[in-house]
Amino acid sequence: MPKDPAHTVGGMTDEAPATDERDPAAVVTAMIEHLLELAETWTAWDGRPLPADDRVYAPHKAIRRTADHLIDHLAELEARLAGRRPEPDRWHASASTTPADLAAFTAEDLDEARSRLRRLGRIWTDRLGALSPAQLDHSPGEGWTFRQLAFHLEGSVHYADSVGKLR
Repeated sequence: MPKDPAHTVGGMTDEAPATDERDPAAVVTAMIEHLLELAETWTAWDGRPLPADDRVYAPHKAIRRTADHLIDHLAELEARLAGRRPEPDRWHASASTTPADLAAFTAEDLDEARSRLRRLGRIWTDRLGALSPAQLDHSPGEGWTFRQLAFHLEGSVHYADSVGKLR
Protein backbone atom coordinates (compact mmCIF):
# COMPACT_ATOMS: atom_id res chain seq x y z
CA MET A 1 0.00 0.00 0.00
CA PRO A 2 1.36 3.41 -0.88
CA LYS A 3 2.27 5.74 2.00
CA ASP A 4 0.35 8.62 0.55
CA PRO A 5 -3.15 9.98 1.04
CA ALA A 6 -4.66 7.20 -1.07
CA HIS A 7 -5.15 3.51 -0.36
CA THR A 8 -5.81 1.04 -3.15
CA VAL A 9 -8.27 -1.77 -2.50
CA GLY A 10 -9.40 -4.09 -5.28
CA GLY A 11 -8.46 -1.55 -7.92
CA MET A 12 -10.42 1.20 -6.17
CA THR A 13 -8.64 4.08 -4.46
CA ASP A 14 -9.90 5.37 -1.15
CA GLU A 15 -8.76 8.71 0.24
CA ALA A 16 -6.99 8.55 3.58
CA PRO A 17 -9.61 8.55 6.33
CA ALA A 18 -9.99 11.64 8.45
CA THR A 19 -9.28 11.13 12.13
CA ASP A 20 -10.33 13.07 15.20
CA GLU A 21 -9.83 13.04 18.96
CA ARG A 22 -11.75 9.80 19.53
CA ASP A 23 -9.87 6.76 20.78
CA PRO A 24 -9.24 4.65 17.66
CA ALA A 25 -10.19 1.44 19.49
CA ALA A 26 -13.50 3.03 20.53
CA VAL A 27 -14.14 3.89 16.87
CA VAL A 28 -13.77 0.21 15.93
CA THR A 29 -15.86 -1.13 18.81
CA ALA A 30 -18.62 1.45 18.24
CA MET A 31 -18.87 0.30 14.61
CA ILE A 32 -19.18 -3.32 15.78
CA GLU A 33 -21.83 -2.46 18.37
CA HIS A 34 -23.81 -0.52 15.74
CA LEU A 35 -23.73 -3.57 13.45
CA LEU A 36 -24.85 -5.86 16.28
CA GLU A 37 -27.68 -3.52 17.24
CA LEU A 38 -29.02 -3.73 13.69
CA ALA A 39 -28.32 -7.49 13.53
CA GLU A 40 -30.72 -8.04 16.43
CA THR A 41 -33.50 -7.37 13.91
CA TRP A 42 -32.12 -9.54 11.12
CA THR A 43 -33.89 -12.72 12.15
CA ALA A 44 -36.89 -11.02 10.50
CA TRP A 45 -35.09 -10.97 7.13
CA ASP A 46 -37.36 -12.33 4.35
CA GLY A 47 -34.54 -13.88 2.29
CA ARG A 48 -34.50 -11.25 -0.46
CA PRO A 49 -31.15 -9.55 -1.07
CA LEU A 50 -31.20 -5.83 -0.36
CA PRO A 51 -29.81 -3.56 -3.09
CA ALA A 52 -27.34 -0.81 -2.15
CA ASP A 53 -25.61 1.12 -4.91
CA ASP A 54 -24.46 -1.47 -7.47
CA ARG A 55 -24.38 -4.37 -4.96
CA VAL A 56 -26.71 -6.47 -2.91
CA TYR A 57 -26.51 -7.27 0.78
CA ALA A 58 -27.94 -9.77 3.22
CA PRO A 59 -27.35 -10.29 6.96
CA HIS A 60 -24.67 -12.96 6.61
CA LYS A 61 -22.88 -10.92 3.95
CA ALA A 62 -22.79 -7.82 6.17
CA ILE A 63 -21.24 -9.84 8.99
CA ARG A 64 -18.82 -11.66 6.68
CA ARG A 65 -17.62 -8.45 5.06
CA THR A 66 -17.18 -6.68 8.39
CA ALA A 67 -15.24 -9.59 9.89
CA ASP A 68 -13.11 -9.88 6.73
CA HIS A 69 -12.35 -6.17 6.86
CA LEU A 70 -11.33 -6.34 10.53
CA ILE A 71 -9.10 -9.37 9.87
CA ASP A 72 -7.54 -7.90 6.73
CA HIS A 73 -6.41 -4.70 8.40
CA LEU A 74 -5.35 -6.46 11.60
CA ALA A 75 -3.10 -8.70 9.49
CA GLU A 76 -1.75 -5.59 7.77
CA LEU A 77 -1.05 -3.88 11.10
CA GLU A 78 0.72 -6.95 12.53
CA ALA A 79 2.82 -7.48 9.40
CA ARG A 80 3.94 -3.88 9.36
CA LEU A 81 4.85 -3.99 13.06
CA ALA A 82 6.91 -7.13 12.34
CA GLY A 83 8.70 -5.34 9.51
CA ARG A 84 7.08 -7.43 6.78
CA ARG A 85 5.01 -6.44 3.78
CA PRO A 86 1.34 -7.27 4.38
CA GLU A 87 -0.14 -10.33 2.69
CA PRO A 88 -2.14 -9.14 -0.34
CA ASP A 89 -5.89 -8.94 0.14
CA ARG A 90 -7.51 -11.89 -1.66
CA TRP A 91 -11.06 -11.45 -0.34
CA HIS A 92 -13.80 -11.45 -2.94
CA ALA A 93 -15.16 -8.29 -1.34
CA SER A 94 -18.68 -6.97 -1.41
CA ALA A 95 -19.11 -7.42 -5.15
CA SER A 96 -19.47 -11.15 -4.48
CA THR A 97 -22.57 -12.63 -2.85
CA THR A 98 -22.17 -16.27 -1.90
CA PRO A 99 -24.92 -18.86 -1.38
CA ALA A 100 -24.00 -18.82 2.33
CA ASP A 101 -24.66 -15.05 2.38
CA LEU A 102 -28.27 -15.77 1.36
CA ALA A 103 -29.00 -18.34 4.09
CA ALA A 104 -31.66 -17.59 6.67
CA PHE A 105 -30.33 -15.54 9.59
CA THR A 106 -31.23 -17.24 12.86
CA ALA A 107 -30.90 -16.45 16.55
CA GLU A 108 -27.92 -18.82 16.59
CA ASP A 109 -26.30 -16.84 13.77
CA LEU A 110 -26.80 -13.66 15.77
CA ASP A 111 -25.18 -15.27 18.82
CA GLU A 112 -22.21 -16.40 16.69
CA ALA A 113 -21.87 -12.91 15.17
CA ARG A 114 -21.86 -11.30 18.62
CA SER A 115 -19.12 -13.62 19.79
CA ARG A 116 -17.00 -13.35 16.64
CA LEU A 117 -17.23 -9.59 16.18
CA ARG A 118 -16.86 -8.64 19.83
CA ARG A 119 -13.76 -10.84 20.09
CA LEU A 120 -12.32 -9.16 16.99
CA GLY A 121 -13.15 -5.80 18.57
CA ARG A 122 -11.33 -6.87 21.75
CA ILE A 123 -8.26 -7.86 19.73
CA TRP A 124 -8.28 -4.44 18.03
CA THR A 125 -8.70 -2.71 21.40
CA ASP A 126 -5.80 -4.65 22.92
CA ARG A 127 -3.53 -4.11 19.91
CA LEU A 128 -4.25 -0.39 19.52
CA GLY A 129 -4.00 0.14 23.28
CA ALA A 130 -0.49 -1.34 23.26
CA LEU A 131 0.71 1.26 20.75
CA SER A 132 2.05 4.66 21.69
CA PRO A 133 0.54 7.81 20.17
CA ALA A 134 3.66 8.05 18.00
CA GLN A 135 3.15 4.49 16.72
CA LEU A 136 -0.50 5.25 15.98
CA ASP A 137 0.37 8.38 13.99
CA HIS A 138 3.76 7.44 12.49
CA SER A 139 3.29 3.78 11.68
CA PRO A 140 6.00 1.64 10.10
CA GLY A 141 5.90 0.44 6.53
CA GLU A 142 3.79 1.62 3.65
CA GLY A 143 0.14 2.53 4.06
CA TRP A 144 -2.10 4.57 6.28
CA THR A 145 -1.18 5.19 9.89
CA PHE A 146 -2.66 2.73 12.36
CA ARG A 147 -4.96 5.49 13.63
CA GLN A 148 -6.19 5.99 10.06
CA LEU A 149 -6.71 2.22 9.70
CA ALA A 150 -8.97 2.22 12.76
CA PHE A 151 -10.97 5.16 11.43
CA HIS A 152 -11.15 3.47 8.02
CA LEU A 153 -12.72 0.42 9.68
CA GLU A 154 -15.52 2.67 10.88
CA GLY A 155 -16.65 2.66 7.23
CA SER A 156 -17.51 -1.04 7.59
CA VAL A 157 -20.77 0.23 9.04
CA HIS A 158 -21.85 0.54 5.40
CA TYR A 159 -22.38 -3.23 5.20
CA ALA A 160 -24.74 -3.28 8.19
CA ASP A 161 -26.49 -0.07 7.16
CA SER A 162 -27.12 -1.62 3.73
CA VAL A 163 -29.19 -4.31 5.44
CA GLY A 164 -30.58 -1.84 7.97
CA LYS A 165 -33.02 -2.36 10.77
CA LEU A 166 -35.62 -4.96 9.84
CA ARG A 167 -39.07 -5.39 11.32
